[in-house]
Amino acid sequence: MSTHSHSLKQLALQKFKKNFWGVFSFYFIVLVGFISIFAYVIAPDNSQYANQMHLSIHSKKPGFKVDMLIIPSQLNSNQSTFDKVFFGKKNPDTEIPISAYSVKNNALIYTEYASDGLKGAEKSIDIKQDDALGPFVKSKTFYWGTDKYGRDLLSRILVGARISFFIGFVAVFISLVIGIFMGSLAGYFGGKVDAVIMWIINVTWSIPTLLLVIAITLALGKGFWQVFIAVGLTMWVEVARVVRGQIMSVKELQYVTAARALGFGNFRIITKHILPNIMAPVIVISAANFAAAILIESGLSFLGIGAQPPMASWGAMIKDHYNYIILGKPYLAIIPGLCIMALVMAFMLIGNALRDALDVKS
Repeated sequence: MSTHSHSLKQLALQKFKKNFWGVFSFYFIVLVGFISIFAYVIAPDNSQYANQMHLSIHSKKPGFKVDMLIIPSQLNSNQSTFDKVFFGKKNPDTEIPISAYSVKNNALIYTEYASDGLKGAEKSIDIKQDDALGPFVKSKTFYWGTDKYGRDLLSRILVGARISFFIGFVAVFISLVIGIFMGSLAGYFGGKVDAVIMWIINVTWSIPTLLLVIAITLALGKGFWQVFIAVGLTMWVEVARVVRGQIMSVKELQYVTAARALGFGNFRIITKHILPNIMAPVIVISAANFAAAILIESGLSFLGIGAQPPMASWGAMIKDHYNYIILGKPYLAIIPGLCIMALVMAFMLIGNALRDALDVKS
C-alpha cells in the first residue's frame, strides 16, 4: 500500500515538473518569499519600512543620483542584528540631499538640493578633524526612482512584498483550519449538523467578500494582523464547501466502512482515512485563495483600511500614486500594480499545474 502511495506521489511530481509554467511559477514564488523574508538585507534603504523621506527629491525618475549628506546621530539605537535583518534598522541619522559642498576652516558648507533648476539654501555645520561622528557625503542612486515623499521606490517595493506574500499564508492557513473543520462535520455527519453549517456557509457566501472584510477590519481595528485575520475569516467558505462535497462522495466507500467495522472513532476516520484522500482539490483551491487574499489585501490598502502608514504595501503605493498616471510618471503606480499582477498570476498558474498533476483521471 505504501509503495503504491509513493508511486502516485512520484507520478504527480513528474506531471508537475513537465508543466513549464507551473515550475516557473513555483520558483518565482520561492524568489518572492526569499525577498519577503530578507527584504531589509536586499533593499538599498534598510530603515524600518524603507521610510527614509527626502521631500526635495520626490517623484524622481529611475536611475536618479544625488549626493547625500549624512549626519550621524549620537543616539544609540540598541538594536540587535536579528531585529535589523528582519525588521529594519532604526536610523536616527539625518540625511540631507545636497547639490554642492565644500570644507573651510573646520566647517562644512553645503547647498541643499532643489528641483526644477532652482538653487537650494546654503548652510554650514561645524566639524572637527578628530570627530569620528562628523558628517560625511555619499553618492546615492535610486534605481527605480523615488515616490512622492522622496522615498526609494525599489526599497518600498521589496519591503511591501512581505505584506502581500505573507497575507496569503496567514489567510489560507486560517481558511483551511476553519474550512476543513466545518466541511468535515457537515459532510461526515450530515442531517441537522449539515443543515446548520450549510446555513452559516450560505449566509457568509451571500455577503460580498470586500464588504465582509471591511466590516471585520473595522470591528477588529485597522492594522497589519487585523487585515490578515479578516481576509482569512472570509475565505473559509470555499474550502468548507469543497471538503463537504468530497467527504459526502467518499464516506460510504469500502475503506471507510472497513474503518467503522474495526471500531475506529469518527475523529480518526475523518483525519486518518478520509482527509488524506481528498486533499488534492483542497490544495488546488488553496492556491487560488492565495491569489484572492493578495488581491483583497491590495484592495483594502487602496481604500486606506489595510496596512497603515508608514508600512509599505503595494496596494497603498497604488493609492498614493494613481493620480501620477496622468501627470507623466505612471510608473509610480504601474510598478506596484505589475508586482501584484505577477504574484497573483504565479499562484493561479501553480494552482492550474497542481490541478493537472493531481488529476487521477488524466
